[in-house]
Amino acid sequence: MAKDTEKLIRQLSLISYLMAERRPVTALEIRRDVEGYSGMNEDAFARRFYADRSELESLRIQLTVERPADGAAEQENYSLRPENFHLPAIEFTDKELAALQTALSLLDGEFAYAEPLRLALQQITWGRPSPLRAPEQRSVALGITASAGGHELSARLAKVETAIFRNKTILFEYYTMERDEVGARRVDPYHLLFQGGQFYLLGYSHERKAIRVFRLSRIRGKVSYATKAEHDFRRPADFDPRAYANRADWQLGDERGVAEVHIGERIAWQVERHFGRYGDIRHDDGDAVFLTGYSNPRGLISWVFGLGANARLLGGEELRSEFQRRLEQLEEHHGDVPPSAPAGRDAVTKTVANATTGGRITGQSRSRAGGRDSTGADGERGSGRAEAAIRPERFARLVTLASILIKAGRAGERVVMTEVCERLQLSDEELREDVNVLNVVNFGGGSYVLYAEIDEEEGEIEVDPEPYSDNFDRPARLLPVEAKALVAAIDLIGEHIPEGSLTSARTKIVAALGEDPMEQGLQVAPTSGDDSDVARLVSKAIVARKMIELEYYKENEDEISPRRVEPYALTNGREGWYVASYDPERDGVRHFRLDRIKHVNVTNEKFEPRPEVDPAAEVDGWLRTGEVPASATARVWVSPERARWAREARRVVEEWSDGSVVVELSFAGVDWLVREILKEAGDAAVLEPEDAREAVKAAVSRLREVNAATAGV
Repeated sequence: MAKDTEKLIRQLSLISYLMAERRPVTALEIRRDVEGYSGMNEDAFARRFYADRSELESLRIQLTVERPADGAAEQENYSLRPENFHLPAIEFTDKELAALQTALSLLDGEFAYAEPLRLALQQITWGRPSPLRAPEQRSVALGITASAGGHELSARLAKVETAIFRNKTILFEYYTMERDEVGARRVDPYHLLFQGGQFYLLGYSHERKAIRVFRLSRIRGKVSYATKAEHDFRRPADFDPRAYANRADWQLGDERGVAEVHIGERIAWQVERHFGRYGDIRHDDGDAVFLTGYSNPRGLISWVFGLGANARLLGGEELRSEFQRRLEQLEEHHGDVPPSAPAGRDAVTKTVANATTGGRITGQSRSRAGGRDSTGADGERGSGRAEAAIRPERFARLVTLASILIKAGRAGERVVMTEVCERLQLSDEELREDVNVLNVVNFGGGSYVLYAEIDEEEGEIEVDPEPYSDNFDRPARLLPVEAKALVAAIDLIGEHIPEGSLTSARTKIVAALGEDPMEQGLQVAPTSGDDSDVARLVSKAIVARKMIELEYYKENEDEISPRRVEPYALTNGREGWYVASYDPERDGVRHFRLDRIKHVNVTNEKFEPRPEVDPAAEVDGWLRTGEVPASATARVWVSPERARWAREARRVVEEWSDGSVVVELSFAGVDWLVREILKEAGDAAVLEPEDAREAVKAAVSRLREVNAATAGV
């Protein structure tokens, strides 16, 4: 029997034994009665029992340890209170269950926590019709999910999560984008952050003697444990992961100063709604002055450039100087002579380098790991015990399966194997192995949890539950990975599901757990804008099939436009959430970004859904890649200083000997392309087409004019 299987049987048997006895028991009794311990000598038992207790505690299954009241013996007694294993009942409304079901149906298969999410839903919906069987809603579609991005990254994510729960220092090799180098890192992992489609590790870097942020996709090779100890560190009590999820791109690092930005009346409402939390807003006759701390001057200047003529940088001095320098770079690169490859042999190397996903050439969200350090040894080290830790998902799966089988056995029903495999997403082989494990789990003294026999001809499982099987006939507490998966799914989707409130469901789950799992292992950062109020109104209109009236900011034309449309679904993409609509006036499907909707009104006019409208049609296209349906392609030069980010984000078509690169950028409107180039703050230039170069040149001229008074030019 495999060692991990032996450990599973031993730990489940220990839980069952302690709950069946309903009294404190001695270590001697556990060694004598519990499956898996009886053949061990005293030293081996002490090691295994201590390790099992530690692992169960990391799964939030806390054993009670006490000494005899009379003090006659020094030996400790152990017990497991039912409330430390069973999950308190959670009374979900039908709408909340529908919302949770929709969350799973949307995320299943593409969510880094799909397996524990599925198991968590089985636990919290105990005794209710399975939400997995509810009809799928079509009112939400996801272009972006918390996918781990391939097997290697998924394995890395799992190892880091385990290290966080076990307080294990880890080693890995890390590619630092800012310095363009790979180095070894030794890190105490504190927390995970999902933001902008990427996973990041927050942890204490021993090399830098400070907390740093590491993007998981930039870790090279395997992640290994640094020592053989059970635990290596304790996370500081004052560490707050929320602070890292609530920073603007220009605030990622130690603050260097406070910027002062004048915002025009046309977009003042938008900046206040979506960026106000990153600083302070002062109003002045419709305009606004935004004061925000910054650590990265380029990042802040990039944001100001992207706002075009609606923003003016007032101070401080360092920023104004850098602003003018980058403005001059933009002018120079879009002058009479565009950037060109250095003269000489082999100056240009043609390449077709596959990049990751779409987005901006050097999207600011990708600089999150820039300037943060961390890495370590390529290879796996032992944990100091002969047995590796059990995957939390496997433990959860066995507990859930036991509940399903016991319930069927008590009802005198057989369990259809294909149904269980579908419900828990198991292979036939995995289900058979799990049944075999549960058949060996006992309460001590040869009294087993259940006896399940597989009928090969019928493809069914016949279950004979033991008298004490009520230990498992109620749902167990959500394991940390299950709780994290459930709340992460809710936080990822937010208030974007009609017919159900994920927010109220989240509140009930956190209350039942007694803690917010997002404070213990993973933080899901909000999307770029605060669109919750708009989303709620649009969701109601989708359900009621009512027309909506919008005041919509058309960024390309820099104006507020009234629209009256039929809302069909909410969809997310790289830049935020959208409402997929049919615009009768323009006779076509239109997507409106929620963070650009200044005001929404749900009318009393109902509409009949048009069968030809598929609101999810764009999910696998521009919503996911960030590239709009293109009518033209631009060749864009990227400076040597930013070429590394370009390689990570785009397909490079040329590499020049000075380190700069050329990428191709598809675009449907010149205005969009101009903004993307402006956001590169002088590190990118359009080579062709010529009309796009001229458009950038004109935009730079407007920027200089708007900022002339401030700069004293």
